[in-house]
Amino acid sequence: MENKHTQLNFKDGPEKGLKRDLETNQLSMIAMGCAIGTGLFLGSGLAIQAAGPSVLLSYALGAFIVLLLMGCLAEMTVAHPTSGSFGAIAEKYMTPMAGYLVRYSYWIGNVLAVGVEVSAVSVYMKYWFPTVPGIVWILLFAGVLIYVNATSVNTFATFEYWFSFIKISAIVGFILLGAYVLFGSSEQPHIGPENFVNEGGFFPFGLKGMWIAVFISLFSFLGTEMIAVTSGEAKDPDAAVPKALKATVFRLSTFYVLTIGIMLMIVPWKTAGIEESPFVKVMEILNIPGASGIMNFIILTAALSAMNAQLYASTRMMFSLARGKHAPSFLGNLNKRGVPAKALAVSTTGILIAAGVHALLPGSSYAFMMGISMFGAMFTWLIIFISHLFFRVKWEKTGGRKLPVRMIGFPYLTILGAVLLFSLMITTWFTDFKIMLQFGIPWLLFLSVAYFVSKRRNSNHNVVEETLEEKIE
Repeated sequence: MENKHTQLNFKDGPEKGLKRDLETNQLSMIAMGCAIGTGLFLGSGLAIQAAGPSVLLSYALGAFIVLLLMGCLAEMTVAHPTSGSFGAIAEKYMTPMAGYLVRYSYWIGNVLAVGVEVSAVSVYMKYWFPTVPGIVWILLFAGVLIYVNATSVNTFATFEYWFSFIKISAIVGFILLGAYVLFGSSEQPHIGPENFVNEGGFFPFGLKGMWIAVFISLFSFLGTEMIAVTSGEAKDPDAAVPKALKATVFRLSTFYVLTIGIMLMIVPWKTAGIEESPFVKVMEILNIPGASGIMNFIILTAALSAMNAQLYASTRMMFSLARGKHAPSFLGNLNKRGVPAKALAVSTTGILIAAGVHALLPGSSYAFMMGISMFGAMFTWLIIFISHLFFRVKWEKTGGRKLPVRMIGFPYLTILGAVLLFSLMITTWFTDFKIMLQFGIPWLLFLSVAYFVSKRRNSNHNVVEETLEEKIE
């Protein structure tokens, strides 16, 4: 029977040894850094092309889903501040298989995303060094970030903090520049709120276009769940996690809606994301020299920041799998600095996979890797919603302690979040994003088979050990 102090104990539990060094501001910056990536700087044009001006509603609805998700996640994370996070919680409150599936899916998603980001970095560096082979930059930046992650969690957080600071500063600067173009200059024709209804009105592709863009908008918010993963190394989870989650969702929602709103007022939506980034277009309107170079530096920082955070997340998830006896036990070892170095080494395989897939499938390697990467993240979000339904009932039934944060509107808002997310995932089958399910469904089938084989093998192993013990006695 669990009492009011029940939780996945950090100090004496399966994740004993990790250092609790992360501050609240570091948690927020890590989540912001992981979520603010090339999806905003370059990918926002794709969402605008899918929905037109109604993309503002798409991002608002996407932010609403994320708000519901963070409410569920904050409550569960405060109860169980562990690096296994939603995977450990799914295992405890749903089934061991659910925890196995979500942790491996989240792990492979981040591993492949690391490979995608490091490959992108080599492309960005060609802007300044066109004659240097891309493999040089892949090895250089991969080596630096592996070292950062292997040193200590505080070193990782410090690098991620400044990566995020650069990106957030770029967004704030863009908003200020955009505001100047809109309200500080009267010499710019065809700029203003009228662009929201020009070229086909606010809903040029109807509600269907707006709905599809919601799915695209969610890619921009992926990474906010990183706060839950870092909670296992947070100094004061009860205070830090809820505060960091609320701040992150508010900042992201504000940044995205304001940024895209400014884009739409300055750049006609039909040209957004076709020829060049809307960010560059605003800089060109202001006659800022070296706009392309500035943009390239920001995108490079975004890629390095995302890679850094994804490497951290995949390492902690593999560590959690090992400590939970779902992966080889040596992957759960920690070095003298309290870092799971062996789990880190395994999680760098995404870099090698990226190179291999690119060599075998040069024309479709990006889509192949992103398909699994996207599914892993979306499947994780869905399990978080479902886990919360089981968690709240069992927590109250077993007399769990009063938590400093609770998801409002339970169970209705939790169910609403799960239904909206699941509906969006199903929608992808009828769009250009169907590759997510084409690779995601076989991946889950593969993991399911692997789980039962592993479970049977462990069961047989335990029987043998018990038999040997009986003979010895």
